[in-house]
Amino acid sequence: MTEKIDTESFKELDQLRELRVSHRNLNSLIDQLQHDPMVDQLRIRRLKKRKLLLKDMIINLESELIPDLDA
Repeated sequence: MTEKIDTESFKELDQLRELRVSHRNLNSLIDQLQHDPMVDQLRIRRLKKRKLLLKDMIINLESELIPDLDA
């Protein structure tokens, strides 16, 4: 008897890992830019919005990976 491997779960885990790395990298970039007084504040705001979007994507993907439990 052979068991099927759920490859979709692995793809979602890879995607989740990539999103987390992107979020962390973006966070580091924002921190660096905030210490530079010559940086355009509009650029920082756009990066922060992008970071929030990534965070939302991470949360949504994490919630999809949690199995539904019937009460």
